[in-house]
Amino acid sequence: MMPADRLTTLEIRAAEQEKTIEELSGQIAEQWTVIERMQRKLDALTDRFLALEEQSAPDVPVTKPPHW
Repeated sequence: MMPADRLTTLEIRAAEQEKTIEELSGQIAEQWTVIERMQRKLDALTDRFLALEEQSAPDVPVTKPPHW
């Protein structure tokens, strides 16, 4: 293989890798957006669950069990 052919092959590979890196970077950015949205929803659901749990919890007095 001639040195010019090797150089061309390396340039093609570098260009393909650069494209792949850009695509992966875009996918990571999209996934991060989804993760942040899911985290906000999870936080909201957690707050809602805790609020509902507080509302439904009976006011049970703290007493010692009979065997004490």
